[in-house]
Amino acid sequence: MEFVTLSNGIKMPQEGFGVFQVPDAAQCEQAVLDAIKSGYRLIDTAAAYMNEEAAGSAIKKCGVPREELFITTKLWVQDASYEGAKQAIESSLEKLGLEYIDLYLIHQPMGDYIGAYRAMEEAYKVGYLKAIGVCNFYPERLADFCETVEIAPMVNQVELHPFFQQPKALELMKEYGVVPEAWGPFAEGKHGIFTHPVLTGIGKKYGKSAAQTALRWNVQRGVAVIPKSVHKERMEQNMDIWDFMLSEEDMAEIAKLDIGHSEIVNHYDPAFVKMLHSMKIHD
Repeated sequence: MEFVTLSNGIKMPQEGFGVFQVPDAAQCEQAVLDAIKSGYRLIDTAAAYMNEEAAGSAIKKCGVPREELFITTKLWVQDASYEGAKQAIESSLEKLGLEYIDLYLIHQPMGDYIGAYRAMEEAYKVGYLKAIGVCNFYPERLADFCETVEIAPMVNQVELHPFFQQPKALELMKEYGVVPEAWGPFAEGKHGIFTHPVLTGIGKKYGKSAAQTALRWNVQRGVAVIPKSVHKERMEQNMDIWDFMLSEEDMAEIAKLDIGHSEIVNHYDPAFVKMLHSMKIHD
């Protein structure tokens, strides 16, 4: 496993395990236990995934020392305000059963996220949060945010995969010292990614699958990845990407697959924004 160093000097595993869309408590707990047994040390959850307690239960039972784990969770739109974020951080700590969170992210650039981030900066300064950042901040929004806040976000978790590569976003993140982290590194299965002829062909040269090739391509761009699976053998395969290196020709070939936009979400669609605002995760 390799690590990326955040702007505050903290080392974050470059590959982690995500638990999006695993709301069933028993299944989530087992998946996190299996992931940790398979070598994952970064676990990525969120208040909106409704599984922080299950992830916390697995963290407690896993037998790996707390300081070796890197736990990420996220602030939901409903709590995007100064007071809302203070309460949400407390709630996440309680549900996870932790004294601190390694990385806390604003889940969506919506609501009073500047106020929320101020509360995050305060929690960071006293040690409840070891690192802070954002998700889904496109370049113009990230630039404005970095120019506004006191502590620049350390991570920006965005959609990054061979069909939506966001090279300009990566350039801007580099400029501000923000580490890119990929959600949906498998494009949520779209574009036939697991059997795609280009990825399959490149993978064959190294004895790797199309999925492993897609992950390797992202990490070679300096991107952290958080693939999700509830199958232990798939978790192990996803972790088995650290013993080969794609050539410049391979990277250039994959670069041609970019279609330049998401086919999973559209943050520019007012209906999508309204839908996220309407999603209440607590009373």
